[in-house]
Parts: sequence; C-alpha cells; structure tokens
Amino acid sequence: MSAHHHHEHSGAALIDAAQARLEKSGEQWTAMRARIFEALQSFDKPASAYDIAEAVSRMEGRRVAANSIYRILDLFVGANLARRVESANAYVANAHPDCLHDCIFLVCDACGQTVHIDDDRLTSGVRSAAMAAGFSPERPVIEVRGKCATCG
Repeated sequence: MSAHHHHEHSGAALIDAAQARLEKSGEQWTAMRARIFEALQSFDKPASAYDIAEAVSRMEGRRVAANSIYRILDLFVGANLARRVESANAYVANAHPDCLHDCIFLVCDACGQTVHIDDDRLTSGVRSAAMAAGFSPERPVIEVRGKCATCG
C-alpha cells in the first residue's frame, strides 16, 4: 500500500497547526472558532454538529446553536482542518491540516469508531477513474463500513 507520509499533531500542537493553516488561508482564528476546533478535536469518534454545539455550550456557559457550528465546520472542511464522515453526517479533526490529500475512512458499524487511512494509489485511482468518465473530482470521499478489530 502506498502510504501518504506526514506529521500528525495532537493536543495543543494540533490546535496551533489548525490556527496556522486557517490564517494561512486568509481566515481569522476567532475565539468561537478556537472553541469549536478544541471541542471537535476532543472527541475520540466522529462528532455531529449537535455534539459539538453541546460541548461548546458547556465550555461557554451559554447555549450555542448547531447552525453556527455547521457554518464553522464547513469553513474547517474547506481549510483542511476537519474531515466530514459523510455516512455519519459527522466530523473529525484533521491531525495533519498542513497536508492536503484525499483520505479513506474505516467506520465500525458496531461502536462508531472511525479510523482515517491514506493510500495515494487508491485515491489517485478514484480520481483518474472519475476524470476518465468526464467528471472533475473535487473531494473524493471513500468510506468503508464494517467492524473494527475490537468489535469484529
């Protein structure tokens, strides 16, 4: 398997990398965006906008609407700070926001755990097949549903 090599961040280093990436894209790292990213990266499974709104509401001590979260999550996906797990309508923080690539999600139907893997041969093959069909791929999404090693 042709793996994609990069440095993965976690904790405070991930927050710093996300802030740098967002600012490099011309956007501001506001207090609310920081709170939302902090909440997103704290989940060990993909989180919905409602999960994140609840976490941010607890942090802020006031209710934060999911609509506000969705707008910022869309910004994060566009800036490569987060990835959307399409089949779950949920999000995960991108542990390497400074590296733009296509990714593959392995989603456990039993426990919900989602693992992100990279395989440039596979994702470039998907892009090539799309282009051969006259389609211009912008963001290929590959999700494999099944059971993780723990649940399997």
